[in-house]
Amino acid sequence: MYAKAFAKINIYLDVKGKTENGYHDLDMVMLPLELHDVIEIEYFPYLRDTYIVCDRVEESETKYDLIHQTLEAFRKKFDVHSNMNITVHKEIPICAGLGGGSSNAAACLKAFKKIFKVKMDPEEELDFTLKLGADVPYCMQNVPAHVEGIGEKVTPISCAKRFSVIIIKPKLGLSTKKVFDASDNFEMKHGDVNKVIKALELGDEDMLAEGMFNSLEETSISLVPEIQEIKDMLKKDGFKCVLMTGSGSCVFALTTDSRFAYSKYRKYDNKGYDVYLTKTKKVR
Repeated sequence: MYAKAFAKINIYLDVKGKTENGYHDLDMVMLPLELHDVIEIEYFPYLRDTYIVCDRVEESETKYDLIHQTLEAFRKKFDVHSNMNITVHKEIPICAGLGGGSSNAAACLKAFKKIFKVKMDPEEELDFTLKLGADVPYCMQNVPAHVEGIGEKVTPISCAKRFSVIIIKPKLGLSTKKVFDASDNFEMKHGDVNKVIKALELGDEDMLAEGMFNSLEETSISLVPEIQEIKDMLKKDGFKCVLMTGSGSCVFALTTDSRFAYSKYRKYDNKGYDVYLTKTKKVR
């Protein structure tokens, strides 16, 4: 079985505070991308162990903890003991803020449900996925959405336009935990989520450029200054909608002009940047 695991970008991320149990209270707007990993799952009932590997040599030592966690939690919940070969054909960069690990977990959960013919009601699935990570419930739906709380409230939103997306990854990646731990030393700023949602609904790029916001940017830039350098370069080159996604370190730019996006992609690629060209995912 083959499963696609799609990347996401945050065009709005507001850390509103902390809950009583220590989780961060988030207010986010996410868009799914065409950029995706492909996960190959081979089910062998009598295999002696489960093997999870990656086809990228430079990432072959990655343990894919979220895939392991998803499988082990699934085994425990449904009393499944069979083993599998799981191969991740990697396209989404890691430690990038693109939700690669969360999308892998969501894609695997969907696949496991099909393979073992089990069903989960919405509340049961939400509880299961939240324990894996705040972005996993969103990745299960994989649509433009307003996401709130600790990731448990996912409200689909409408988008009048699809965008070409340039993504540039700095040389250094960032772990979500490291950024959130460091963010406690910064005073969190806040934006206007309704402005972003309205801009998407109207297809108003100027309004979107004004409203796009990420309260973790200041923290992440302090850890990886190249984030700011890339943002400045993208804006200087004519992109209006520029932001760091998630906890970083990737920076993205949106445009409806696909030719312009392609020309800049070629420019950055020729300069040696780790750059990706994709589009926001078409929603049926």
